Amino acid sequence: MGGKNVVHVKKVPLRQCTGCNERKEKKELIRIIRTPEEEILVDFTGKKNGRGAYICNSVECLRLAKKKKSLERSLNTAIPEQVYQELEKEMCTDEKG
Repeated sequence: MGGKNVVHVKKVPLRQCTGCNERKEKKELIRIIRTPEEEILVDFTGKKNGRGAYICNSVECLRLAKKKKSLERSLNTAIPEQVYQELEKEMCTDEKG
């Protein structure tokens, strides 16, 4: 009962997808950020400075988020159509490769 065999489990950060609302590991999701300069960017590193929202690497989740405007709500700004197109193109590339 001495506590010598205690294993410390590293806490895995969970984030919620703005499309399907499922909670998943941070590394499984794509991060979209609004920079301090009000730019909307896809942050593949997960380390860029700015307000972030997460989405599954799935076109279905992206379309759901677009329909519900949940990315816009999360980032408190309008999302240009080109950002959605860039994300969808990126996701289609990932699915094929």
